[in-house]
Amino acid sequence: MADLSAVLSDVLNLDGAMCAAVVDSTNGMILASAGVGVDIEIAAAGNSDVVRAKLKTMQLLDLNDKIVDILITLGKQYHIIRPVSNAEGVFIYLVLDSAKANLALARRKVSDVEGLIERI
Repeated sequence: MADLSAVLSDVLNLDGAMCAAVVDSTNGMILASAGVGVDIEIAAAGNSDVVRAKLKTMQLLDLNDKIVDILITLGKQYHIIRPVSNAEGVFIYLVLDSAKANLALARRKVSDVEGLIERI
């Protein structure tokens, strides 16, 4: 998974980027990660629950749609979760320092990363 790690390392060049991971939401396992700032193992498992809960809720509401991204704003951090379109159950997870980050640029970069991952 060296290619995934290289892609994630590039994401960390964003202002305020702390850490990033590619996660399998079916089991919470990390496929690749980079950076520091949070316990990425715990964050991956917990956010896998978030993704699964949202998908279940969408199914219960009979929504014929997909998650583009999930944004969690904390007092000091932004957490971006973006499912990878062509890899069922896989999502990109990025943690940013909200005092230093540009949220619009970060969301755009995560979208670009999704495209790169789809080609790996």
